[in-house]
Amino acid sequence: MITRKGQATRDRIVVAAAGLMYQRGVAGTSAEDIQAAAGVSASQIYHYFKDKHSLTCAVIKHWSDTLVGFHEPLLARLDDIDALRSWAEVIVETARANDFRGGCPLGSLASELSDRDEAARDDVVVGYRRWRGAIRDGLFAMRARGALDDGADVDRLALALLTALQGGLLVSKALRDAEPLWTALNTTIDHIASFATAQAA
Repeated sequence: MITRKGQATRDRIVVAAAGLMYQRGVAGTSAEDIQAAAGVSASQIYHYFKDKHSLTCAVIKHWSDTLVGFHEPLLARLDDIDALRSWAEVIVETARANDFRGGCPLGSLASELSDRDEAARDDVVVGYRRWRGAIRDGLFAMRARGALDDGADVDRLALALLTALQGGLLVSKALRDAEPLWTALNTTIDHIASFATAQAA
């Protein structure tokens, strides 16, 4: 069983690796880089992770937990379409605060790893499913409150919204401009608004 001190060391290694892999990519991050950033020895890294692959999988889980943890409280409070647009605005403002650099950590890992590391791709899929689930739960809550028509397919709408978010972040990253992200999210929300009930209008 891992001790509290050991867990803190492991967490420090994962956080340091997550930051470096986000900035430099997995291939561009060495064990020596992680040692220096986390303030640990090589033996400590390999005590908790048998190889770089297992550490990379821990990083994917870290980013999944971070992203879902950020979005879940916002999505849980959705009452109507205006609240959904406010959630989208938080995403745009967060990206703007970073000058649209870096993009989505999970998306970056998916782009780098999906074609060459099946196990890592599987972990990314788990992260995306959790994120889609958080969006779906928010939309389901809106439907349960009567803000969306009973015929609204919240599963498909959640997938469309997540896809718009990811694509918008990528293009905004390339252009260093909010418009692609804002347009992708709000065009999708316009579609979701077509399912708004008269009660919510």
